Amino acid sequence: MFLKLKTILSLHHQHQLRKKEDKICTMPKRKAAKGTKVTLKTAKKAITMTPEGRQRLTLSNMGIVIFPKCILKLTSVDELDLSRNKIQKLPDHIGNFLSLKWLDLHSNKLESVPDSIGNLVGLTHLNLSNNHLTSAGLPSTIGLLTSLKSLNLGMNHLDTLPPTMVALDSLQELGLFDNLFIKLPEFLKVLCNRTKVNTKRNPVSNGPGDGEGIVKERSEPQQAMYLVHESSLCRTCLKKCIAERERLPRAGGREGTKSGGGGDMIEKKRIRTYTGLIVPNSVARVNQNMWRIRNLEHEPIK
Repeated sequence: MFLKLKTILSLHHQHQLRKKEDKICTMPKRKAAKGTKVTLKTAKKAITMTPEGRQRLTLSNMGIVIFPKCILKLTSVDELDLSRNKIQKLPDHIGNFLSLKWLDLHSNKLESVPDSIGNLVGLTHLNLSNNHLTSAGLPSTIGLLTSLKSLNLGMNHLDTLPPTMVALDSLQELGLFDNLFIKLPEFLKVLCNRTKVNTKRNPVSNGPGDGEGIVKERSEPQQAMYLVHESSLCRTCLKKCIAERERLPRAGGREGTKSGGGGDMIEKKRIRTYTGLIVPNSVARVNQNMWRIRNLEHEPIK
């Protein structure tokens, strides 16, 4: 009887173990993380007023993977910043932001832009740099954005542009740097008469790769300059900033040697000594005790 009960318990234990193994094998895999979820309440709190009186919605550097559908209820904003996220696709409803003047989508993972981008006819600034855009993913409707003054398409995988972009009459700045252009589009020659075009670091066959023959530099200072902390930059932008900083001429370098060692004089701190100084940053010629004695000696008798 004891042996029979022991056998039954052993079989029951083995059955329970098999059930657990089957459960583990059939357990569904965890879904990939969808990043930060933005709610309508969060988006409303992120709206600020610019000095020009525009409504600006800033959702930058929040780890967003999927375009937040809740902001489609805030289509009245004038500026939208979704930069430095991980967004891979834009919805067709992006064309519902008819009031947009400024759209920043740089440093995401976009491979294409929907045709509805052409509905944003009031857009003046569009930044699509540092994405995964290909020429096939750039729609011809971008030529409908005739109010554009600044268009940044740098740091993508573009090798040609839609011919409709020749209609961008208001364009003042066009960024095409760090792409795959072997030959630049013909209509760029027309745009360069009134547009600053940056085509640096492209494998262009008709030049040194910098696009020096087509870039029209301006002597005026930049209109907009932003100071940001290193932690706010993506890895690619940080590397470029460090590389540009290393290229800057330093005091005591080649420029200083041309003027007879003037750079060495700038680099070395001049240490001057002043007689009568008791402590650094002092202007007293004597110490306090002597000053008090002299004041007492010359103090008039009342």
